[in-house]
Amino acid sequence: MKALRFYGGKDIRLEDIPEPAPGPKQVKIKVKWCGICGSDVHEYLAGPILIPVKRPHPLTGRQAPITGGHEFSGEIVAMGDNVAQFKVGDRVTVRPTMPCYQCYYCKKGQHIQCEMLGSIGGAADGAFADYVVAPVDNVYKLPDSVSYEAGSFVEPLACCVHAVKRGRMEPGAAVAVIGAGPIGLLTMQSALACGASDVFIFEFLPERMRLAKELGATEVINPKEGNPGKIIASLTSGRRADMVFECAGPGEALLLADTVCGRGGTIVEVGLMTEPFKFPFSNLFLREKSIITSQGYVDEFPAAIAFLGNGKVKCDPMMISSKVKVEDALEKGIKELTSERKLQHCKILVSPEL
Repeated sequence: MKALRFYGGKDIRLEDIPEPAPGPKQVKIKVKWCGICGSDVHEYLAGPILIPVKRPHPLTGRQAPITGGHEFSGEIVAMGDNVAQFKVGDRVTVRPTMPCYQCYYCKKGQHIQCEMLGSIGGAADGAFADYVVAPVDNVYKLPDSVSYEAGSFVEPLACCVHAVKRGRMEPGAAVAVIGAGPIGLLTMQSALACGASDVFIFEFLPERMRLAKELGATEVINPKEGNPGKIIASLTSGRRADMVFECAGPGEALLLADTVCGRGGTIVEVGLMTEPFKFPFSNLFLREKSIITSQGYVDEFPAAIAFLGNGKVKCDPMMISSKVKVEDALEKGIKELTSERKLQHCKILVSPEL
């Protein structure tokens, strides 16, 4: 079968490899769709980061080359021994994280902080291929109301649901989201699904602004047009946002989050910051604001599937900007998201069936 294999930074190759066979307590999945994540792009540009290159991963025993792809949906086509909860033909999605379940953090239920955490698409072969094998503990059935395309959004949506939980958002909160990329749009919808009274999106790209409004934003504000703090204050009786989700990444975005966050508010840092920058800590101290971080998920997959199934979160087809074959995933997918056209895209999906 064809597979897109990560060897290292800027070294991804399309290769023919054998189809995987499921072992005990594993299922073999025919891949329908797999999203290209920002972490895939980051791995290509700056890797190796998560993919083990110099030594085997301690849990899986694998090292590069490894097939990428971790945001996916598909159909079970075969099962290993001791699999009772699934059957051939089940429509599924997969939580790619592979914790050890034995370390201090795993025993506390904080699996995303596992000391040996691995992942499908990182420490084991992923879904940029025709087939992928996954442990049954990682597999979740998709209801008929969730398309295979939408099923590939469960993984990033779980990250956003986790962010809302990390922020301990209260029902009725006024929320701001910085950035209307895939994570920002899913976080906006997750906040609304969890009871936010209003969600204000800060974005300057016209197409993303339009999409944010279509998907339910209370107001979409271009931070380059006027004073963002005064604008959101005028929309919230002067108090600004109770909670701000920073989903863009650059230091300037965190500064903007501080500007639109009200007194006693919380900033949840969801975007990936790769460079240090200066931040006015006194703004937090004098107004008793908090900054917390959020990455990944623990047990949010069922909630993410439910939100997609009941229509509280919408992604298909609005958030899908392109669909490409596995054979084209490097040139028309990953490299496209590193080009000057990258901001024109929301989510690129890959399929072996195109």
